[in-house]
Amino acid sequence: MKVLVTGSAGFIAGYLVEELLGAGHEVVGLDNYSKYGPIEHSYDAHERFRKVVGDAKDAALVSDLLTDCDHFVAGAAIIGGISLFHELAYDLIAENERITAAAFDAAIRAHRERKLRKITVVSSSMVFESTSVYPTSEGEERRCPPPQSTYGFQKLATEYFAQGAWEQYQLPYTIVRPFNCIGVGEKRALVDKDVMSGNIKLAMSHVVPDLVQKVLKGQDPLHILGDGGQVRHYTYGADLARGIRLAIESPRAENQDFNLSTAASTTVLELAELIWKKIKPETPFRYLSEKPFAYDVRKRVPDVSKAREVLGFEATTTLGQALDEIIPWVREQIQIGGI
Repeated sequence: MKVLVTGSAGFIAGYLVEELLGAGHEVVGLDNYSKYGPIEHSYDAHERFRKVVGDAKDAALVSDLLTDCDHFVAGAAIIGGISLFHELAYDLIAENERITAAAFDAAIRAHRERKLRKITVVSSSMVFESTSVYPTSEGEERRCPPPQSTYGFQKLATEYFAQGAWEQYQLPYTIVRPFNCIGVGEKRALVDKDVMSGNIKLAMSHVVPDLVQKVLKGQDPLHILGDGGQVRHYTYGADLARGIRLAIESPRAENQDFNLSTAASTTVLELAELIWKKIKPETPFRYLSEKPFAYDVRKRVPDVSKAREVLGFEATTTLGQALDEIIPWVREQIQIGGI
């Protein structure tokens, strides 16, 4: 099977390309390097991988790349840390709508005229931004109030694009919603602005790498955003990639949506203390709270039963195991100036 992945140099997509290649698939990766700048991956020279530098808003280019592809993973989007939800409030909806429209224009044509079988849309847990129902199951995004952030609203719009393309053009789709991806390889984005947390400049306004780098740099007490009671499901990137691959491959996934996540809930305060104890086990944990960002959702708890029952997917990497990989990587990035 040959798969086009847009946004292939992104954080989740990096894990996904590696997963697809490991499963024997051929992959075409499209990215314009607008987030991190030029970046290299271990699989760049793989015989079944083709790297294309270009703009995912270019529908003609995307259409050309889909010429002999069986599947299309629409992963390209402008996204960064939570601070960007305010700083790039317009671009997050306007640019991402252009990317989405180009993806579906190209996919509709490739399905009608060529061999494309399905589009897989990478949505987000932020479609559930305004829910009060926990655990949150697939379908709640249509029942709860719409997201308040432009990013969450646009991600919900991608799901309506999939609905419309199926209803009018019978383009099959699968929607996947990753929850709080963590792992290695995510650096400070080019568009990120300097945000201070105590005496430390945030790396990317993503909680795991930012807490890790603050502890590694000796911040004491540790500054956390909010009171630490925010609930998240930190899911390892390789687990998410496996879930997305299963959603791509499974005939039962056609015209379905899936929450892809670990089943384990963790508060930000629990996360902070776990990171602290892994780095400074002999030092008592101390913290203080700072004002949280806008759109810092208080609680995000997915129902993961559908992905388990339909796809056979379960996230198996614990938060502790992921941190054992992330902490040395962040330490190295600090030493070389990558963060």
